[in-house]
Amino acid sequence: MFGCHSKSKNAINFTEVKHDVKKEINETIVEISALDSVKLDINFKPKGNYNTVINKIKADKSYFKNLYAIDKGKAIDSASKYMYSKLLNDIVPHWYGTPWDFNGHTNMPNHGEIACGYFVSTTLKHLGFNLNRYKMAQAAGLDGAKLIQPITDIKRYSNLSFLQLKNKVNSVYSNGIYFVGLDNHVGYVIIKDRKLYFLHSSYCDDKVVIELAEMSPCFRSNIYVFAEISTNKKLVKSWILDERLSISPH
Repeated sequence: MFGCHSKSKNAINFTEVKHDVKKEINETIVEISALDSVKLDINFKPKGNYNTVINKIKADKSYFKNLYAIDKGKAIDSASKYMYSKLLNDIVPHWYGTPWDFNGHTNMPNHGEIACGYFVSTTLKHLGFNLNRYKMAQAAGLDGAKLIQPITDIKRYSNLSFLQLKNKVNSVYSNGIYFVGLDNHVGYVIIKDRKLYFLHSSYCDDKVVIELAEMSPCFRSNIYVFAEISTNKKLVKSWILDERLSISPH
């Protein structure tokens, strides 16, 4: 697995096109609004200033660190819910419509382009994880998963129909945010009420989108590697204590 898929010869070259950023964002919001935001309990529209969002998360982490010293279980459970909400409702909405490019590595939504691996690593870093976004983005899908979870806990599936994959995933996972590595792509999978949603910087749509995984041409793969994010207690602990994420040898 090698990060994002290369762009086809007939695809748009974003370096040659001037974008109306507001128009792009509005068009993307219209597209994703086909999903039921109320049912998903996910906000699609960006709120406030992005740097303010990031700084607020940094400030909030001190609360969870103090709580962890008093009640570890309560701190992890609370931080897990906080991380889920902050990523999907505060960080990601600013990224919808950001142009995809195979070499994109912008650190600011809708200013420049973003490759699939950089979308994941950058949003995780902005969520407050202590990681090198360049190294994670450039890693193969399995290595990216190993940065998040020990290989013994990572789930790997191959040569399955979507229905088979969906059933297997729902047999081991609950509602939450998951990292997924594909043949030539990476992104997030959101599980909500047994449905799978694919959140990624799409080389199919040339921008950051969220869509039903079953309907996404970018989600087709021979191999799927899953690692837990919001449901991963060890990872949540690392977030609270600001521990450096590194690939586990086990």
